Amino acid sequence: MYILGIDTSCDDTSIAILEIKNLKLEILSNVVSSQVKLHAKYGGVYPFLAKREHQKNLPVVLKKTTKNIDISKIDLIGVTIGPGLEPCLWQGINFAKDLAEKLNKPIVPVNHIEAHILANFLDYQTRQRNLFPAICLVVSGGHTQLILMRDIGKYRLIGETRDDAAGECFDKVARILGLGYPGGPAIAVTVANLKPKTYNLKPKLPRPMIYQKNYDFSFSGLKTAVLYDFRARPPKIRKSKEYIQEMCFEIQQAIIDVLIHKTLRATKDFKAKSIILGGGVAANEELRKQFEKKIKEDYNLPTTPYIKYLIPDTKYCTDNAAMVAATAYFHQREATKDWKKIEANANLRI
Repeated sequence: MYILGIDTSCDDTSIAILEIKNLKLEILSNVVSSQVKLHAKYGGVYPFLAKREHQKNLPVVLKKTTKNIDISKIDLIGVTIGPGLEPCLWQGINFAKDLAEKLNKPIVPVNHIEAHILANFLDYQTRQRNLFPAICLVVSGGHTQLILMRDIGKYRLIGETRDDAAGECFDKVARILGLGYPGGPAIAVTVANLKPKTYNLKPKLPRPMIYQKNYDFSFSGLKTAVLYDFRARPPKIRKSKEYIQEMCFEIQQAIIDVLIHKTLRATKDFKAKSIILGGGVAANEELRKQFEKKIKEDYNLPTTPYIKYLIPDTKYCTDNAAMVAATAYFHQREATKDWKKIEANANLRI
């Protein structure tokens, strides 16, 4: 069985092809055309500019994806219908409809949030483990959500951001500090270059909602705290390499502290057997390392339950079509040839 996945939820144009043999998924091709450089000068994604680029890129990406693959072998097409930027979503959906009509193949509408979770299930061995119930943290530029997962396709949203997502907070702070876009990678690189002996200004930021008795997040105030601290510093200080590095360290650590604390509390409250991460921010190396360290400290001891920790390879954390094709595989019973009914839903919930 061959499945083609399409994702145009934001500013990456991606098409992938999976082959399924004996229940194992093999990624034959996964091409991503990034628009980061195009949007960098604006400090964020412009939906209609992204839409135009998707329209231009989709035929090119399809050609690259199918370079060594006979497209007539495709059995199923999966396409992201939401959540995301509606003008961008429609480009992928309409392209999938045209392709499905030419090939006379069904389409599976895919939820982008679920696809980030199921990026962890590209590996057959993962699917054989006793994982459920699981607590899933999906953290990206547009979303920060905690989801209770009882099985593939069985989800309950237990917490989400009330304002800015973690990735959005990174982008806004990076803009304040004069760093590049996207903010998360720019801040991570700046922190990696920080030498401990230079850490003397010690800007201290709040950890919003960390001890509240819920599973929600709020990062808007964190961005505001950075802005206030930045404005309060003399121009010479706030433009210095040391201050920018230390502020990057503190903002990254503040976000990591909140994400880990809330996720581990949900894990304990719901007696979860595993923690599953997904989304672009999950590619952050420091977040990955600190999550693993904290799980080892709080769990997986002789006196505590064993908690499985799943996180995709970094290239499958950011938007990609391989995770969309995998999600289509798990929902193949929902495939339809009634293509006209498939529509974009920018605010689709899991």
